[in-house]
Amino acid sequence: MEAERLIAAGRSALAGSRGAPAVMAEAWQAQALARAVGGRLARCGPSELRTEARALSETCALGSAVLDHPMVPVGGVRASQLTEVADIAGALGALVLLLGEAGIALVGVACGTEEEGLYWQCIEAIDAVDESVDRVHGMLRRLAEQERESEQEGGQEADREYDGPFGVIHGPAGFVSGQP
Repeated sequence: MEAERLIAAGRSALAGSRGAPAVMAEAWQAQALARAVGGRLARCGPSELRTEARALSETCALGSAVLDHPMVPVGGVRASQLTEVADIAGALGALVLLLGEAGIALVGVACGTEEEGLYWQCIEAIDAVDESVDRVHGMLRRLAEQERESEQEGGQEADREYDGPFGVIHGPAGFVSGQP
């Protein structure tokens, strides 16, 4: 399944989750999906994103480990359904939203619990989500920089088309001395 569809399914499931165990399971799913997207981009994404994508995958692996074995049904790991990342920028933008929402949900669980172990587990998971968001933002910045550079190169080439065979002529058009 395409990354943006999986991310949308994750956002929907997170929005519908009720209670600490369900929120924790969905936060785990979000980290697993971010890990899968990062892994896919590290293997077959643009070369300028591969290092950051690998770091995202590693960060998410640590973030998933922080959450004690959530109650995720066997075969219910959404990330295992990832088949492609068709629109890299779109998928990364959607991933930032999913991770941000997971972080907010984890804050809600941390604030609502009186169990110290669960509280600290949420705090560590929130830190992992924040680091994942930072990694995704880094990849989005790299994509934007690449796009700006290619637009500038394209703009320079377009200007050259209109320069004429002898380059740019500056100043007003006029007569050559002695000719009308």
